[in-house]
Amino acid sequence: MDSQLKIGFIGAGNMAFGIAKGILSGNVLPANVKVSAPSSRNLGRFQELGIAVTHSNIEVVCGSDVVFVAVKPHLVPLVLKEVTQHVTDRHMIVSVAAGVTLATLEELLPENSVAIRLMPNLPCLVQEGALLFARGSHAKQEDSALLRSLLHRCGLVEEGPEAWIDIHTGLSGSGVAFGAGRLLRDSGKHPAQLRSEVCTPGGTTIYGLHTLEQGGVRASTMSAVESATERARELGRKSTAGSRK
Repeated sequence: MDSQLKIGFIGAGNMAFGIAKGILSGNVLPANVKVSAPSSRNLGRFQELGIAVTHSNIEVVCGSDVVFVAVKPHLVPLVLKEVTQHVTDRHMIVSVAAGVTLATLEELLPENSVAIRLMPNLPCLVQEGALLFARGSHAKQEDSALLRSLLHRCGLVEEGPEAWIDIHTGLSGSGVAFGAGRLLRDSGKHPAQLRSEVCTPGGTTIYGLHTLEQGGVRASTMSAVESATERARELGRKSTAGSRK
């Protein structure tokens, strides 16, 4: 991997932070990373890592080779429409938004853009994540190799068909909230705080946890994964509808 590769993040939430920490523990220098968010609320922790921050998504795209789109699913169409004219054939666009399909990403991006759909999980924060990605129609094997080399310090990284992504979201993306031992041990945080960090309002995990609250643990755990998976699919349908407005 080129040590001068420029990495950008649009969105400064927990997933972006976990991935950024993993990337920096590899061969990427903080000076080659930039993060954008509309407010400064979450940017301070990136600055503590030596990462430059901005409020401009366009600035991130123009200064990056690989761009992680780490915003909530309903914001993906708005963000990509904002930056699309600045996306070139040198860019790799990696979406970590639950439910947003590769077809939607490719519809919103310029023709022949390299798009990848990635589902990480919160244990990336302690380099014990489980990350699954699927390539878009214009992404090549070398793009997969590059993404693997970037993310290998985040945890286990695997490629698979897009059909697996929503299931992975329900099982490994949301599933860590249903029992995350090392993260609890190493972070020093109260379990309720960790739960709130992995639960996006209206997202997949909160749907699964609601199911757990309704019954016995074993049956509810299975139902929770099913509920979170279906919510991921539902978010994808909503983002697709939003992209056509």
